[in-house]
Amino acid sequence: MSADGIKVLKRKTFDRSRWMQLPRDVVIGHDAVDQIPAVCSDLGLGRSVLVISGRHTLDYAGKRICDLLSEKSDVRTFIAETISMEVIGKAEIEARGVDLIVGVGGGRVIDTAKIVAYNLDRQFISVPTAASHDGIASARASVPMESGSVSLDAQPPIAIVADTGVIAGAPHRLMAAGCADIISNYTAILDWELSHRLRGEPVSEYAVALSRMTAELLMKNAKGIKPHHEETAWFVIKALVSSGVAMSIAGSSRPGSGGEHKFGHALERLVPGKALHGEACGIGTIITMYLHGGDWKAIRNALKDIGAPTTPADLGIDDDTAVEALLMAKTIRPERFTILDMGLTRESAGDLVKMLYRE
Repeated sequence: MSADGIKVLKRKTFDRSRWMQLPRDVVIGHDAVDQIPAVCSDLGLGRSVLVISGRHTLDYAGKRICDLLSEKSDVRTFIAETISMEVIGKAEIEARGVDLIVGVGGGRVIDTAKIVAYNLDRQFISVPTAASHDGIASARASVPMESGSVSLDAQPPIAIVADTGVIAGAPHRLMAAGCADIISNYTAILDWELSHRLRGEPVSEYAVALSRMTAELLMKNAKGIKPHHEETAWFVIKALVSSGVAMSIAGSSRPGSGGEHKFGHALERLVPGKALHGEACGIGTIITMYLHGGDWKAIRNALKDIGAPTTPADLGIDDDTAVEALLMAKTIRPERFTILDMGLTRESAGDLVKMLYRE
């Protein structure tokens, strides 16, 4: 005799499904762009391509890629001089009907291409020409608005092709900024864990572990980061890809963006154009590591070894502006709880900025 008809307990179903999109092909090395046709063939990405690039990057990298792809594909180009909703809209019009979008350039170009690909549901190949931030591999993009930068969903790259010769030839300031962006993972995950303890925010231990490991490897090798050196470019690009993959695993930018990024975005809003994204976040990392009670001097020393700024003065920014950025940080993405949301006073913010200059 079965008791099924009188059972009141039902079997629980485990459901924590998440769609993780990770790069399928990653090619890093000298003359890596020559492999783009093979990558497209391997992945079966279609016969029509829109290459989005900056005017300068089109001349020294984009045209070479267009020539390579045009042997078997119909190739169009779009120049993205800056990133804005207007530029993104124009790029979307140009991209209609194409199978694949290739972003060739720095952070703004890559972010533009990612958003266009996301909005049109197209595949996207990331071809960075500088190692300036971890957006080359992530599913997020930053777009400046009148009220400040906003973080948007974007298409993660199905492939990343990074030519170390091109990247090593870029100004070292860009690579130093990329390194600072990776080091900021340290405090980003501390803030994530803090939010987990105080607010119950879910944490991905796998994403935390990968993000922390990436930052640790960069810190360990900080003295070996050399300007215009292909082996350095190879190492940094691998770290940036790893950081982007951690975000894909987490399903958010939490593994690489905490209070130090909120400070960075505030600083960029107050003095636009003065600091690169990674530079601002690096200074924010020193401050937030101090607040977390960690080894902030080790962070500062690593940034100095790399050649990244460690004080507002290094960027030509006055200390009062940095204080304002610390106080403004809690208004940036207020839904993301960090140690800078704990109630800084103007006096304590001033002391934190003074700390940056302490020997």
